[in-house]
Amino acid sequence: MTNADRVAALLEAGGETFAAEAGIDLADKPAPLYRLLVLAVLLSSRVQAKLGTRACRELVDSGLGSPERMRDAARDEVHEALSRAKFLSKDQTTDALQQGAELVADRWRGDLRRMRAEADGDTARLTGLLTEVPRLGPVGADIFTREVQLVWPEFRPHLDGKATDGAKAVGLPTDPAALAELVDPDDLARFSAALVRAGLDDDVAEQVT
Repeated sequence: MTNADRVAALLEAGGETFAAEAGIDLADKPAPLYRLLVLAVLLSSRVQAKLGTRACRELVDSGLGSPERMRDAARDEVHEALSRAKFLSKDQTTDALQQGAELVADRWRGDLRRMRAEADGDTARLTGLLTEVPRLGPVGADIFTREVQLVWPEFRPHLDGKATDGAKAVGLPTDPAALAELVDPDDLARFSAALVRAGLDDDVAEQVT
């Protein structure tokens, strides 16, 4: 099997972005960018990806998909949405989401495109800004950047350790630059999501190997 064959099989088996799985139609607009940030916070809790994407979808469906709405919601409203999604660490996550929403609303006036401008194409700077958000550490910053490269191309390619672990599992190069050359730049977000799934899910890896 050639690398091209492996990439095609990988994209077929696991090439849906985590944002898409959570029902986020990602675009360079305030609402979907904020929802991606919420998803990154949820997935930072080291929960199963399906649990994090389900919780994000539940929060958005409950009307909590903007920083102003999340900030101003009654604490019980956020907590109950996480409970319906059967999310763990509901108390800490509720507080983190509302505090993070306040930060986004105050510092970037509810629009993460201002964060983008502040980072000015520097991935390390973007990571520093993201990790100011409560419960969003380096792992969560990588999640956000892997996904947002779809609409913020200046941060391409972003193929972190989770992605290269997946590449190793399916016999692809583990050098990020070599990996990035295997797909069209517009497919990097899907490719990175598929690589992460291959590293976490034996079923995905088996469909490629």
